[in-house]
Amino acid sequence: MSYMKAQFWSFDIMFAIVVFLVAITILTYVWLTMSSQFSASYTNGINLMQLQLQRLGTGLLLQGSPPNWNSLVNLSNTSGWINVSVGFGSGNASLSAQKILTFDAMSNTNYQEAKTPLGIGYDYYILLNASGFGLAIGRNPSGNNAYAIQAMTEPVILNGAPANLTIELWTNTTFGIT
Repeated sequence: MSYMKAQFWSFDIMFAIVVFLVAITILTYVWLTMSSQFSASYTNGINLMQLQLQRLGTGLLLQGSPPNWNSLVNLSNTSGWINVSVGFGSGNASLSAQKILTFDAMSNTNYQEAKTPLGIGYDYYILLNASGFGLAIGRNPSGNNAYAIQAMTEPVILNGAPANLTIELWTNTTFGIT
């Protein structure tokens, strides 16, 4: 009789080992699949952010559309902002202080709506530094738990003096699996 118990016990152990190995195999497959999907999604998100940053950097150095967009902006009517494209250029290889200050006012009035004339979907932080002058527009990623940041700095001319324009696009959410 003890011989029968040993046989049942060995079949039970073999069955349990098979079930355990199948479960581990399935778990490993799911883990690797999800990991590769997340990696691909993160890479796609970073690539999109870099593309938007490059377009924004180029666009801010131009005049914008229409070239006198800053005189057309009504701060109390954000729905009209979709009719402009923001650019800080003055047309003579330098930046327009009036355009920069107009966009700063737009950003302070309605940060979310100010993304539309920039043509971006991410959060932004724009820094303009010249000797004796500094201006920050947008939300600082370091104070908002940024998950991913892409930045670029361009040398510019402001009021006839050299300056640096730093643009940061950032998000505080994961890119997730789409």
